[in-house]
Amino acid sequence: MAATRVLLLLSGRPESVSFAQSVCGLLGGSGLGPWPTHCGLKRGQLVLSDKPFPGASARLPLQRPPFCPFAALDQQPRAPGVELPPNGRGVDLGVAVILQSSDQTVLLTRRTSTLKVSPNLWVPPGGHVEPDEELLDGGLRELWEESGLQLPQGQFSWVPLGLWEARIQPNAGEVSAFMWLGPDIAAAVAATEDGTETLKHLPQDLPSSVPAVELAENGGARLLALPTSTLLRTTPATADCRERVSSGTKFALTLWLQHLGR
Repeated sequence: MAATRVLLLLSGRPESVSFAQSVCGLLGGSGLGPWPTHCGLKRGQLVLSDKPFPGASARLPLQRPPFCPFAALDQQPRAPGVELPPNGRGVDLGVAVILQSSDQTVLLTRRTSTLKVSPNLWVPPGGHVEPDEELLDGGLRELWEESGLQLPQGQFSWVPLGLWEARIQPNAGEVSAFMWLGPDIAAAVAATEDGTETLKHLPQDLPSSVPAVELAENGGARLLALPTSTLLRTTPATADCRERVSSGTKFALTLWLQHLGR
């Protein structure tokens, strides 16, 4: 049986979470969030609670997309023939790395169009945390696998920013492009509201395009002037494969900008 990756402290003792349950709903209840959450980071495991507990190492904002399907499972009748995942399947654990360079830009990568899950989305490097990995080690491994960047121990600092439910030699099987995004564009991207068709008021002095590097199948690369409007697309409430910035990435950029401001 697979080890539990995410535990909740709801009544003083740790409880595992089913894949078909909303972690945000259990900890934060209704509403849009984010919800301040106390968390403890163990090897290959994350412990969460809405109250302080021994071993908690951080208090972080917990958020989910406004159209999270699991948030509405209990309120809507199930379609005929549709079955939920078995109760034995727990919530998995992943990590995303907001890598800030010395000139205060952050690295984003575009997922390839051939991926079955979330193609064409602009996201930070990240992925699955192995059962025996520390969270930081998993993030550094994913950063290296996707971008080719290896950060020497002792030559960087890190801080956990938040929780989300749901290379310069890049891995072309997972990444089709990458960019270094500055605070001005990041703030405009983070301000777009997902699940809607209209954009909030945005600065009028944004550049018409953002420089990026697009990868070729033969291992080459070319400079790309990506229209800023592509990054400002909102995520629709229904599935869509258009190129855009993912909802989780917008949340991560918001937290990075708050950290940068401090």
